[in-house]
Order: sequence, then C-alpha cells, then structure tokens
Amino acid sequence: MQFLIYILAYPLLWFISILPFRIFYWFSDCVYFLVYYIIGYRKKVVRENLSLALPHLNDAERKKIEKKFYQHMCDMFLEMIKTMSISPEEMEKRFHVTNIDLILDYAKKGKSVILVASHYASYEWLLTINPKLGFQGVAVYKKLANPYFDKLIRKIRSKYNCEMIPTKNAIPLMAQNQREGKLSLYGLASDQSPKLDRIFHSNDFMGIEVPVHTGAEMLAKKYDLSVIMVKVKKVKRGYYEATFLTLADNPKDYEDFKITEMYIKEVEKQIYEAPEYYLWTHKRWKHRKN
Repeated sequence: MQFLIYILAYPLLWFISILPFRIFYWFSDCVYFLVYYIIGYRKKVVRENLSLALPHLNDAERKKIEKKFYQHMCDMFLEMIKTMSISPEEMEKRFHVTNIDLILDYAKKGKSVILVASHYASYEWLLTINPKLGFQGVAVYKKLANPYFDKLIRKIRSKYNCEMIPTKNAIPLMAQNQREGKLSLYGLASDQSPKLDRIFHSNDFMGIEVPVHTGAEMLAKKYDLSVIMVKVKKVKRGYYEATFLTLADNPKDYEDFKITEMYIKEVEKQIYEAPEYYLWTHKRWKHRKN
C-alpha cells in the first residue's frame, strides 16, 4: 500500500516541481485555500500556540498572523518539491547567504561545526548551501514512516550533496568522523519539543517554561565542535536570506545549558520579528510547566 501511494503521488510531485514560478505560486494559493478554509489543518493547534506565545496581541492580530502562516507553510512545502527540478543558478538567486566566510573560516582552521537552525522561514532550502561550505554538510533528520517517501525526501534534500542521516545514526557518525579526522558540518533543527525520555533541561521560550532539546550542546562539548546558528529571513515570496551567527567557539568553556539558552533566545528574536514564518503546527508547548 505504501508503494502504491508513492507511485501514484510521484508524477504529481514532479509535475508541480516543473511549473513556472508564476503558476507554481498560483497553485500554492489554491493549496492554501484548501488547507486553511476547507480542511482546516491543525487550526486548533495553531491558534492555541499563537495564543500562548503571543498573548500581547489581540484576536484580530493573531488571526492575521495565522492566515499569513498558512500561506507561507504551503509555499514552503511546495518549495521543497520544487527542489526536485530547480536549477542551481535559480536557487542561487532565491536563497542568498550573507556571510558564508564565517563558515569557510572554520573549514580553513580545520574545525568541525554543529549548525543549529529553527523551523523558521525556509529550513528546507537551507540544505542547498552545502556546496559553498568548504567541507561536508550532514543533516540530521527524523525518518519518515513510509520508506518510499523517506527515500524521496532524502533524494530531494541530498541534491546539493548534503548527507542525510537519521537521528539514531548521528552520534556514531560523529564519533567515526572524529577518529578519522574528517571535517564536517552537522545541521540540527533544535527548537521543537523533545520526547519525554529525552528531557534534560527546561527553559523559558516565548515566556513559557518548556523542555528544550540539549543534544546539539551535548554533542558539541563531547566532540569539541563549534556551535553556529543560522538565521533565515524571508525577503519576499520565493526569496530568502541566511545569516550565520557564532554561539560558541569553545563549547566546553560554557556552563551546562548556557549555549542552548542562547540559541532559544535567538529563535525568539526571529519569531517576534515576523511570527508568520514560524512553524506553528507543531505542539511545541504541550509539555509546558503550569
């Protein structure tokens, strides 16, 4: 059944990916209408999250953000599909990195890096910067239940030679690369809610005490990796800008959880600046402390 779903869906995904951008975003508008007004995908979750995280706004202001978020979410999902056929030249125009030299300097110094990102703006197109990094980019991701779609997602995300590894394989790979002296940049999105058996620390996030992922900091200290954050900004529809920010050159010099707290504060800044580009459909505050 999983394979049948895949072979039925693949031609449609490919057709969407080759649409001219003008028609492509018109199609995204149609998907938005269906998802928001007809299906109402996770509306309850989104509204609860917006109410919790942005209590200083009134209902009308949050409703405006809600609609903009759904429009952006549909764009972003389809842009991931667009990666199947978009040319490197077109991608270069649409996803710009402002300070790639910061990353290149680490490659020159022979220092591997953990790159922490958030589910904000275009975290999918972020993977296209790999050829510019100066060393191997590795993206840690959660494996999909459908093995055929999982393979497709890995293929799409690996188009720019970014190595995709499931979460469970991250530590063995880091250990192997350290033994072999192989320089790498490990990308992790660390802003969502951790599993209950992976909770080691809680932190204030958008004014609410919640459990936070601490894996990036733990791995950085264990394998002596510098911690860099990437902040992606949506310039206009279909165009993004990424900027790198050093959080910790020598993570062992920081007290436990300090780097994680610094990262969370930077994510907050992104959200407050333009909340409609954050991924509000996840139950980020489900384990909040009352």
